Amino acid sequence: MTLQNKKRGLGRGLDAILQSPETDITSSDISGNYVAGAVAELNIDFIEANPFQPRTDFDDNALEELAESIKIQGVIQPVTVRKMGRDKYQLISGERRLRASKLAGLKTIPVFIRVANDEQMLEMALIENTHREDLNAIEVALSYQRLLEECRLTQEQLSEKVGKDRTTVSNFLRLLKLPPEVQVALRDGYISMSQARSIINIDDKTKQLLILKEIIDKDLSVRQVEEIVRNTNTKNTKTKKQKNILPETFVNQGEKLSKSLNAKVKIERNNRGKGSITINFKNDSDFERLMSIIYKD
Repeated sequence: MTLQNKKRGLGRGLDAILQSPETDITSSDISGNYVAGAVAELNIDFIEANPFQPRTDFDDNALEELAESIKIQGVIQPVTVRKMGRDKYQLISGERRLRASKLAGLKTIPVFIRVANDEQMLEMALIENTHREDLNAIEVALSYQRLLEECRLTQEQLSEKVGKDRTTVSNFLRLLKLPPEVQVALRDGYISMSQARSIINIDDKTKQLLILKEIIDKDLSVRQVEEIVRNTNTKNTKTKKQKNILPETFVNQGEKLSKSLNAKVKIERNNRGKGSITINFKNDSDFERLMSIIYKD
């Protein structure tokens, strides 16, 4: 018996079940009692697209290559669907395999049939999506973010479901805090995830974009980017410290005022000369005492 005949023999019983009225939607069990979890060879035209598909970018050349492989080897890994009614199924995961199978001219495709409500369906699609080798870091981060928000998962639950430690999950999610220009550069392969993670450590968006331009123009390595970020942050720290240095005259006057009022006094001043004086009091009585001194004729 050929492999094709073996497949047809195995699927004959399932075909009868799938065509049975008992498997149509007549109750809350949308997949029927017989087909949940089953594997079947399904008419490709019976499968509608997944409205929750988290991935929108499919490489045409890669799809053509997969289609050629499918023509020779067949579909090795079944796609996953849920039953919506007689001869009507909705794709949960495996859209790339489904598209390539159509390109290859297949009339049927092997499928896993699962029971899933909308939220479970989204969760399964997103989790499967995060395990694709050809996903870029932004696509993974967006899938993680959707799992957190739309499936109401904690980061701990998310890390368990996708099989990654919390630090890895957190690093992906942090990428979404980058300016859109940096995210696009990462998505399109102009910079690496390591370079993007270095840029995150810069607080100023303008400086982030300047570093991005420098990375692309000069083809900088990760170490070079880390060095630029380190130097930038060192300069920022020195600038902040300089801003906090109060001129000696103000320091002396603050000490005199503190002694005169018998209270703690704090003077702040920026580089343009604008500032404030803060006088602390211990309680209501101390406040009245200070007011009497300040308004004394």
